[in-house]
Amino acid sequence: MKRRNFSKLMTAAVVNVTLGLTMLAASLPARAEAPVVRLSHGYGLLYLPLMVIRDQGLIEKHAKAAGLGDVKTNWVLLDGGNVINDAMLAGNLDIAGTGAPGFITLWSKARGIPRSEVIGLGALSTSPLWLNTNNPNVKSLKDFTSKDKIAIPGIKTSLSAVLLQMAVAKTFGIENYAKLDPLTVSLSHPEALGSLLSGKTEITGHFTSPPFSYQEVKDPKIHRVLNSSEVLGHITIDVVFALKQFTEKNPKLTQAFMEAQEEANAYIAKNRKGAAETFLRVSKMKLTQDEVEKMLADPDTQFTTTPEDIMQYVVFMDKAGTIKTKPAVWSDLFVPVYKTRKGS
Repeated sequence: MKRRNFSKLMTAAVVNVTLGLTMLAASLPARAEAPVVRLSHGYGLLYLPLMVIRDQGLIEKHAKAAGLGDVKTNWVLLDGGNVINDAMLAGNLDIAGTGAPGFITLWSKARGIPRSEVIGLGALSTSPLWLNTNNPNVKSLKDFTSKDKIAIPGIKTSLSAVLLQMAVAKTFGIENYAKLDPLTVSLSHPEALGSLLSGKTEITGHFTSPPFSYQEVKDPKIHRVLNSSEVLGHITIDVVFALKQFTEKNPKLTQAFMEAQEEANAYIAKNRKGAAETFLRVSKMKLTQDEVEKMLADPDTQFTTTPEDIMQYVVFMDKAGTIKTKPAVWSDLFVPVYKTRKGS
């Protein structure tokens, strides 16, 4: 009898402990997903949604609402598709904003490699890139000579590099898409800005985005040679992407980021003044509030998560032979949510 009673007591105790642990687990935040997310953004205005997310703690906000508890974010400043891709493949980043061509290059290169495969979370921004020069003899792409050097943030695969190749292909033919590649020099946008304005270095051209493009043409010695929108139309410039493995292991955290980006975009659309203040605070660039607000007022500068005409890059890069694997449709590049949206 004693053994039977003891057995009953032990069974009841185990049941009570199990119920207690179950109730405790239910009351605690879910910790199956990563407690820290590592992200990067670049210098320019095209990264504004990420700056708003960072400044307002929107990932932390949406992660907590999703039951993930106190998720932390670690932000780094990276510029140039090559640098960002290397950091992602090295396992030093979870989510990054980058130029669409750099992302497509990595998507193609890493396709089918589990630990390296990447996936787009959505578009980030659209805005014209300007090719500016301090050489008075250069009026078009045809006027650049071997004496000129064009600054871009990364050779071959950066946004500026591929947009320049696409513009060159339209001018000289697809077979000559790399005609100006020997003139390109890898410099961050802030460094290139200083070099072009000084006129004391080898740099005579800079293919860049806002606010650097606007800052340069304020100088009477600088003029614009090319506007990317006039050549390529309204096209997604920057995207946000992640390691596919990260999104699969952290679905709620991935969704929290995407919701944070939507909230940031809505904030920028409704509060231009506040968005400009955020840009100045996070970027620490020496611009006036009025200058940034005017840039945000440009109808060609837009912030949306829906990709637009992104297959134009794929078609060009496939013809140029710079990618080995191409998506059948644009939505193959992005998380499944985009398969239900209108194609580009």
